[in-house]
Amino acid sequence: MSEALQERYASESICWGCGQANPEGLRLRSFADGDEVVAEWTPGPNHQAFPGILNGGIIGTLLDCQCNWCAAHYFMRVRELDHPPVTVTAEYTVRLERPTPSTAPVQLRARIAEAGGRKVVVEAELMSGGKRTATCSGTFVAIGTKHPAHGTR
Repeated sequence: MSEALQERYASESICWGCGQANPEGLRLRSFADGDEVVAEWTPGPNHQAFPGILNGGIIGTLLDCQCNWCAAHYFMRVRELDHPPVTVTAEYTVRLERPTPSTAPVQLRARIAEAGGRKVVVEAELMSGGKRTATCSGTFVAIGTKHPAHGTR
C-alpha cells in the first residue's frame, strides 16, 4: 500500500497527531506491514523539549495514533471489512527509555498483543538512529455509531 492508512481511510480527519486535514498537526502517516503498522515521521524545530531533544508529549501522541491505527487495521482485517471501524484509546502507557533526538526521523512499529471482542491491546515502539527510545502499551476499542467520536474519521 503506497497510500497511508490515514490518507486512504480518513483523509478528512482533524486529529492533531495523524489527521491529514489538520495543517497544524503532526500528520503521522502509517502503513500496514504484515501484522504490524509502521511509520516514519520527521520532527521539526517546534517539536523540541530541549535543544535537539524531542518533546515527550509529541512522542506520546505519535505512539497513541500509531497504536490506534494498528487497532483499526486489525479490526478491518479480522472482520473482513472494506473500511476500518473508528477506534478510540481507552488507556495507554508510554515509557520514555532514553532521550529521542529531534534532529532526525523516528520510526514507529505497532502490533496487536491481545485481542478480544471490540477491544485490543497494542504494543508499540519508537526508534531513532536504530535505538529504541520509547515504548507504549494500550487498550483500544472499536466504537459504535452512537459514540461521540464516531463520524470524525
